[in-house]
Amino acid sequence: MPFLIICAKRKNNRCNISFCGESSFILPLEQKRWATLRIERGAKEKNHLLYKPYSNGKIILGNICSKDFELSDIFYFARRGVESIMDDEVTKRFTAEELKSWNLLTRSNYNFHYISLRLTVLWGLGLLIRYGFLLPLRVTLAFTGVGLLVFLTSVVGLLPNGRMKNFLSEKVHLMCYRICVRALTAIITYHDSENKPKNGGICVANHTSPIDVIILASDGCYAMVGQIHGGLMGVIQRSMVKACPHIWFERSEVKDRHLVAKRLSDHVEDKSKLPILIFPEGTCINNTSVMMFKKGSFEIGATVYPVAIKYDPRFGDAFWNSSKFGMVNYLLRMMSSWAIVCSVWYLPPMSREEGEDAVQFANRVKAAIARQGGLVDLLW
Repeated sequence: MPFLIICAKRKNNRCNISFCGESSFILPLEQKRWATLRIERGAKEKNHLLYKPYSNGKIILGNICSKDFELSDIFYFARRGVESIMDDEVTKRFTAEELKSWNLLTRSNYNFHYISLRLTVLWGLGLLIRYGFLLPLRVTLAFTGVGLLVFLTSVVGLLPNGRMKNFLSEKVHLMCYRICVRALTAIITYHDSENKPKNGGICVANHTSPIDVIILASDGCYAMVGQIHGGLMGVIQRSMVKACPHIWFERSEVKDRHLVAKRLSDHVEDKSKLPILIFPEGTCINNTSVMMFKKGSFEIGATVYPVAIKYDPRFGDAFWNSSKFGMVNYLLRMMSSWAIVCSVWYLPPMSREEGEDAVQFANRVKAAIARQGGLVDLLW
């Protein structure tokens, strides 16, 4: 509903009147008085009240032109207008999903931090359990899993290429990833395992968190694709590639789309190599929708194995808001939650149809993932 703002100053027996969302215009003083009387009468009939957000007082719509009018009275309307613009279907996908009720964690609806004394006591006890017992145990498991992964893959990498090396590499990766999954207390339900990705194919999935990798890799081995990092992540990457043909790119190579496509194509042509795991969205979404897939992985012509991942935010929010939390902070928040509960659906393999370009193929795969996971299919 448009609201009325009338200036407090008069000039040449005229007054400016402007409506929200409409252009300003000028009325003579007599017409202004008539309009004010009509508004006052309508406000009395409908008891239409406007509230100042910073005080307990109320502003009657008909009294806007009175001496009690302050410029700050419009702040409420301005804020609501900006909120309406910001609350579009794309922007809110990059913030944590808002829950309808409080789940005794701080990552839910902030209006429900305090409900009753009993719930506050339960939250305090839960805080002691999560940070005093669960967090140290999970951190220990995480370091154990990562340490074993680095050490054992380095040892397996010393063996000559062959069936024995591939067998041991698969067992090592599965064991270490499952230890890391336990470090998050992840409760995972896998559906339709007969559709699991096979060698020579590409597995594509919606992307919510960096832990999507270990969620999928704890049920089967994949060849990872990513950029070469330094530090601890670089040590892990160098050890992993010794035991398994992962595809790591230099920063300058990532920008070369043809080079990336060539290396992916060479990998899938070798049927003895593991399926490639790719997240075509390229960024983390808050698990309420699926956004546009980049077409690069759909240009190769290989068989695509879609996978839908859906997290339950009631026990812990898996979404990584990289603009707000660093990796270490994010992992600590994950390990201090109650649990990470998710479902994984393996969809039937899909191939590019005749006359279908890469963009159409990507959109068809994206729609199938969104439909299975109960997510919103966005074109952005």
